[in-house]
Amino acid sequence: MSFNISKTIKGILAGVCATAMLASVAACGTTDESDKSATPKSSASNTSSVKKDDKIAAMLPDSVTKDGKFTVGVSPDYAPAEFLDKDGKTPIGYDMDVAKALAAVFGLKFDPTSAEFDSIMPGIGSKYDVGISGFTMDPARKDAGEFVSFLNVGASFAVQKGNPKKLSIDNLCGHSVAVQTGTVHETTVKNLSQQCTASGKKAIDIQSMKEQTVVATNVATGKADAFCADSPVSGYAVKQNGDQLELLGKAFNMTPEAVVVKKGDMQTAKAVQAALQKLMDDGTYMKILKSWGDESGAIKEAKINDYSDVK
Repeated sequence: MSFNISKTIKGILAGVCATAMLASVAACGTTDESDKSATPKSSASNTSSVKKDDKIAAMLPDSVTKDGKFTVGVSPDYAPAEFLDKDGKTPIGYDMDVAKALAAVFGLKFDPTSAEFDSIMPGIGSKYDVGISGFTMDPARKDAGEFVSFLNVGASFAVQKGNPKKLSIDNLCGHSVAVQTGTVHETTVKNLSQQCTASGKKAIDIQSMKEQTVVATNVATGKADAFCADSPVSGYAVKQNGDQLELLGKAFNMTPEAVVVKKGDMQTAKAVQAALQKLMDDGTYMKILKSWGDESGAIKEAKINDYSDVK
């Protein structure tokens, strides 16, 4: 029985490849100078003009506002969405600029809290007010939280420079693909592997790791044949490490990324939606995306639990 991954991939990859990449671009062997260039010159001013909106701030429940902080769960290993600044402690990136702007609208202190990706959603509502860490709107996550969309992202595979295994999306069967534990793309690659074996081909050797830094490094060093990530992340990785990595094919399956709120907490979800819409309408949102080179993913309206755009 014939099998073409590129034809089945659209049916499998809903909300595909939710997080990825480098906590430090130096992990793949780049120089300190390239690491310094990772932060856009305008990043520091992206949110400086954002002021508190009393009406929107009043929408938040006391459970969020009582400590005066907007605590955001983040896995800072997903450049350029979220990764650590040169100090090795401060999460930066376009997701973090959006989160900081939300905090400003709410009149709260921005408190990004680093965690492993697969531990963030279970901690929303207790450890964190929200999660902002490349969470795409996978229908399988519907029961895990309320999702407020703010960006469209696609998915991409990346391979070692020169594609030594001569891979394509159609011939991943029998090859090793690195993924980050707990992400949508881990499930995606498992589904692809099942398609391989159902067609009489070898399964995909899935390398699941806690840190996306290791995922990317394994491909750069040849320990894995490919990795899957959001298209902005894969593109950024290649830009920063073009002597070690290259994209495999084109981006596919544009899917909404969202701010995740505790399941059932519609009060916070509606406040986040209103704040995001304000930032979209006043130009702050587009300013952030342009500074990180991701304006192609911009949307015009923040929506709650709207899965109609999931491919």
